[in-house]
Amino acid sequence: MRKYPLAAFLIFFLISAPALAQSPPPADALEAARELIVTMRATEQYRAIMPAIFQALKPAIVQNRPEVARDFDELMPILLQAMTPRLNELAELTAGVYAANFAASELREVTAFYHTPTGEKFLQKLPLVTQQSMAAGQKFGQEIAAELRTRMTEELRKRGHNI
Repeated sequence: MRKYPLAAFLIFFLISAPALAQSPPPADALEAARELIVTMRATEQYRAIMPAIFQALKPAIVQNRPEVARDFDELMPILLQAMTPRLNELAELTAGVYAANFAASELREVTAFYHTPTGEKFLQKLPLVTQQSMAAGQKFGQEIAAELRTRMTEELRKRGHNI
């Protein structure tokens, strides 16, 4: 998982999100958060990034085996479809996170922003920006990992290790 920090983060978030909640948020904040999630079209946003998550996981699962890659590619649309009902569950978890961190009035202000032309454009561009950010982050992570590996190897050799 070291090579796929975004995938690791998403898996951690999905597993630990319920545990992160300290106490139930106020009902008005939860209601405002749910409205925000609907306004943000969160489930559509999640659906849009799911293929990128699958692609990030692909190298770790496939491990340069063409026959596995072929089956992975065939199964991906089926598994994406199977995950669709779970997106509402993630939206509800996300609403709880927002409600725990923002007052109802603040959430309503954010919702109002998304109803402005700039907010609408932001929502329209968000899937693309998210995918591009994920790709940039993955590339950056790979570059940093390679650099750190090289530097660590050099430093260990200076200390007499045969690496």
